[in-house]
Amino acid sequence: MRGYILMMLLVCLLCSGCETFKGFGQDLQKAGNWVERTAERADK
Repeated sequence: MRGYILMMLLVCLLCSGCETFKGFGQDLQKAGNWVERTAERADK
């Protein structure tokens, strides 16, 4: 059942277009940048 739900979610994401994945990637990049800035401040 869990596999079926995950498969349906993936299909919905693929059908919604690449913009969803692009936005998700940008969110991850922003989070990564925040972690880097925080780590640099902690080192000082």
